[in-house]
Amino acid sequence: MRSLFLDSNVVLLALGLPSVDRDVCQAVVGSPTTRLHIAAETVQEVLFHRLRVGDRPRALAQVDWLRDLAVVHRMDDDVIDRALDLVATTPARGRDAFIAATALEAGFDRVVTTDARFVAVPGLEPVHPRDVAA
Repeated sequence: MRSLFLDSNVVLLALGLPSVDRDVCQAVVGSPTTRLHIAAETVQEVLFHRLRVGDRPRALAQVDWLRDLAVVHRMDDDVIDRALDLVATTPARGRDAFIAATALEAGFDRVVTTDARFVAVPGLEPVHPRDVAA
């Protein structure tokens, strides 16, 4: 079974945000041969977004679904330190820096994202979902 580290936008698109990439994101998230990994930051971002566009019970149910679906990697001091270092030494900002730091600390060298602005950081390659869809 392969393992993929997902950016938050892949999850949000799989949950139904209108986009030309929605179907391919749903294919990645629904692949029975893939073990998905996400940052704790992704859980926060998905909850924040789903609360803005829907009701609380549905948002919480979607976060429960996500937590059952993927391995959630913690935001600990190592992740925080690495994220701050990325902000200081690369063009990475905010959430992208924390997601990148989490992926790197977990041993990943690629992150699946539809965000063309996701900044590649040393040792981490952004990959579009269409390139990994099963």
